Amino acid sequence: MAIAFRWCHRLRTSITVAAKMSTPDSPNASSDSEFDDEEQIPIRPASVKLQDIKTIAALFESGVLKPATSEKLQYKPDPTLLERVSLYQGDITRVDVDAIVNAANRSLLGSGGVDGAIHAAAGRKLLEECRELNGCLTGESKITRGYNLPARHIIHTVGPVYTVREKEEKAAQLTSSYKTSLEVAVENAIRHVAFPSISTGIYSYPIVSATRIALDTVRKCLETEEGSKLERVIFVVWSDKDKEVYETLIPEYFPIGEKPESPEPVAEPESVTAEPEA
Repeated sequence: MAIAFRWCHRLRTSITVAAKMSTPDSPNASSDSEFDDEEQIPIRPASVKLQDIKTIAALFESGVLKPATSEKLQYKPDPTLLERVSLYQGDITRVDVDAIVNAANRSLLGSGGVDGAIHAAAGRKLLEECRELNGCLTGESKITRGYNLPARHIIHTVGPVYTVREKEEKAAQLTSSYKTSLEVAVENAIRHVAFPSISTGIYSYPIVSATRIALDTVRKCLETEEGSKLERVIFVVWSDKDKEVYETLIPEYFPIGEKPESPEPVAEPESVTAEPEA
């Protein structure tokens, strides 16, 4: 029992260290901590299957999402898209899909927040593969295997560190992070991809502005011929605050159309009996 306790303690310590490796002031900071082979054994909660994640069509149906007023609509309704987009609150490292997106730093070697959590859950082989990628520029994306994650792949994208002075440049970089992630997904025949809220943690991007960029970029992609190959895009949030922002803004970018009225039943014509000729 004492041995088991020490093993669990070391695993928790490794995960905690990985989640505290860098700050926005050091976007190239890397997580060079190595995990022992025994610490690589994944002991995590059960994975979350795609079929258990509700589409926004289901969220509208259940009343979780409320229709936006007409003056707030950013796009016209398209019922088919409501079945291809989801909102899920929980741990992205547990989501069992073709690929999850990692909000990485430029080194791709692990840092804080979701980046550290993904590296800790995926295991040391992820770090080894990331070392071969020679980093990544802000706004660009690269792909690796998922290793110990339920997801088969990880798409690593580098979001911007937000500053008010460079607001427009940062918006363009964040748009590029979502766009290139989706492009990498399509290029690698990935059908289901889950996104965290990129740059809204230690990189300090305002959550409302970042969410609008995420929704707008995904909507535009899904309407393209290449984007039609994506069967599901999942927005994964952790906090209640972020969830509320997505629930408020999703109906503006993926509005629900008016339900068609049921047609009036057509009365059967009365049978006419021919009168005998005179």
